[in-house]
Amino acid sequence: MSAATHRARASAEPPVTCAVVTASDTRTEADDVSGKALCDGLREAGHTLEFYRIVPDDGEAIRAVLLHLAGRVEVVVTTGGTGIGRRDRTVEVADRLIQKALPGFGELFRMLSFREIGPAAMLSRATAGLYGPEDGPPETLLFCCPGSEPAVRLALDRLLVPDLRHLVWEVVRQPAEAPAPAPEFPVDPAGSATA
Repeated sequence: MSAATHRARASAEPPVTCAVVTASDTRTEADDVSGKALCDGLREAGHTLEFYRIVPDDGEAIRAVLLHLAGRVEVVVTTGGTGIGRRDRTVEVADRLIQKALPGFGELFRMLSFREIGPAAMLSRATAGLYGPEDGPPETLLFCCPGSEPAVRLALDRLLVPDLRHLVWEVVRQPAEAPAPAPEFPVDPAGSATA
């Protein structure tokens, strides 16, 4: 089935349930322009924002909030902690939680970012994938974006908003198909497969 057919089916789905998490030691709700841009952009695209929180740039704090959201929302978008600074820990936490990586998100983000800011785009470790509760299946999409407002708007406008319903439909809402029966191959008495 083509991507266009999948998108068409997904477009009829209900709004996506989303959460936004800002990783920062210094931002407050009054000056969290990147978190606000994510919240506003997701709502304007017709999705449901169920959670917004600022957490410290601390691995345990980030991990705790992500595990709290696993399975409760369909998509979590983080901002902050994706660079190479000493306090940038979001990607390390995400990498330990993600069970199915979505490398295309980071690749496309850096490609688009390079067109706007040049080689500094290599400093972003933006990443994405599917994760879940520690004792459950992966059913929540996680997108980790940089902390700057222009980077967040780039991710929103060029990657997330255009395809979010499709992504969620692919991994969460698409009806599961019954597995195909395993093919039977004749085996000779010596135990090797025969053609």
